[in-house]
Amino acid sequence: MSKVIEIQDSQFNDEVVKANETVLAYFWAPWCGPCRLVSPSVSWVAENYSDRLKVVKLEVDASPDSVATCKVEGVPALRIFKDGNMISSHEGAIGKQGLQDFVESAV
Repeated sequence: MSKVIEIQDSQFNDEVVKANETVLAYFWAPWCGPCRLVSPSVSWVAENYSDRLKVVKLEVDASPDSVATCKVEGVPALRIFKDGNMISSHEGAIGKQGLQDFVESAV
């Protein structure tokens, strides 16, 4: 079972900005081919970093406010939040090792 939490705009503030832990926000779309390649790695991060990181997933078409807030210009997109602030971002496809390095730099 995946530890990735699917949220929408209405939950973004509580689940990401007000979170007590570091949060990886993953922006995706069902029509996005590279998203299908990145999703398994995001799930892997959620499983293996659950003690240090919360992972949330937002479908971009259903979450326009969060997309604007996080300045997402393309998918897949990753944003890391700590203490309510975005501390790191990445857009475009990323391999498992690249994603692990991206997360490690923030936790």
